[in-house]
Amino acid sequence: AQLEKICEKEGIKADKEALHTIATKADGAMRDALTIFDKISSSTNDIITYKDVVANLNLLDYEYYFKITDSFLKEDIADVLITLNEIVKLGFDADHFVVGLAEHFRDLLIAKVPATLGILDVSDELKKRYYNQAMIAKASFLLSGLNILNQCDIDLARAKNKRLQVELALSKLTY
Repeated sequence: AQLEKICEKEGIKADKEALHTIATKADGAMRDALTIFDKISSSTNDIITYKDVVANLNLLDYEYYFKITDSFLKEDIADVLITLNEIVKLGFDADHFVVGLAEHFRDLLIAKVPATLGILDVSDELKKRYYNQAMIAKASFLLSGLNILNQCDIDLARAKNKRLQVELALSKLTY
């Protein structure tokens, strides 16, 4: 909300997802959020998009989570592993990906019930995407997926081969 006020005052247009991502990355610290906001706004022409934030902060785009979840739902292990490989080639580590995918599953579970859809702090367009994917996924799949991803996250701390650990979890999610 504070970043939205700053945008109004400074005449900057910003996507809701962009500002939410900045706030999330700042972990609630206003000073950190302002530093990130200044960095990004100085490299754009008074229009801050979600893509700008993702690129500037080197974050994994939520499109990957939607894509890989679609692959799980089709039981397409080849596409799952190819998507994971793309993510790894972009320089994202296994821990980061697993936590992000678990957050995606959590958001899908929330989106599954129209009464709780408002809990998601994203744009209306993105809420529709979560809702649409949530309607395809069974609640049991999402709950099992959260368990698998949570266990994978715990096991990654001890794993010698982190990629194998993630691939095993993704295989379980696929089947």
